[in-house]
Amino acid sequence: MHLPNKKFIAFITGATSGIGLETAKLFALNKIDLILCGRRQASLDALRKELSRYAKIHTLNFDVRDKEAVFNAIDSLPADFFDIDILVNNAGNAHGFDDFDEGNLDDWDAMLDINVKGLLYVSKAIIPNMVRKKSGHIINIGSIAGKEVYPKGNVYCASKHAVDAINQGMRIDLNQYNIRVGAIHPGLVETGFSDVRFKGDTERASETYKGYKPLQPEDIADIIHFMVTRPYHVNIADLLVMPTAQANATIVNKQP
Repeated sequence: MHLPNKKFIAFITGATSGIGLETAKLFALNKIDLILCGRRQASLDALRKELSRYAKIHTLNFDVRDKEAVFNAIDSLPADFFDIDILVNNAGNAHGFDDFDEGNLDDWDAMLDINVKGLLYVSKAIIPNMVRKKSGHIINIGSIAGKEVYPKGNVYCASKHAVDAINQGMRIDLNQYNIRVGAIHPGLVETGFSDVRFKGDTERASETYKGYKPLQPEDIADIIHFMVTRPYHVNIADLLVMPTAQANATIVNKQP
């Protein structure tokens, strides 16, 4: 963020896998201290051990869907981790891939609770201190599903359209406090995303990434790092990123 003599602290949700994990690694290598959040304590412990050689690491074990747990966890931060400079709202999920009339209500709840309400809870807990000091950077991880609606995407797309709207609303309302707000909307990224969406059907999940080169979590992490290291007068507000083989949400140039 190009301020002299300042050690930055970043708060990353969903930090134990995929984009969150690779962002944590890249930030640590660049000497950004980290608050890493996730639901698996063993994974958090292993990550803290791995990255502590590069930066100061603090872990928080909670589920972003649990409002009380979110606020209690963030309130518990020690003094040397309280002054958060960067918030990466990365935690998210897709459950199920059904026509609307066949949708599972539990899947719908999970997507709205994590993708929308979880992002709101974490942001609400962290933003007041950014407002107080009149600086900070929030990056919301959306999806191409927040820009287009595709067959069987229905509620997942709705949740990511909400992230897009929240990102815009944050940027407008926090502008008066000199806070940078931006979103990255990835297309196809090779993570455990499809394993969750297809509920453990590994064969179906693997087909998602065959026949072309999908984005890798490291690609998005690199973009996130680029965003936060721009001079402070530069805010990358909204970024759609796809693999070269992908033209939109439904057209992918797959080779045999």
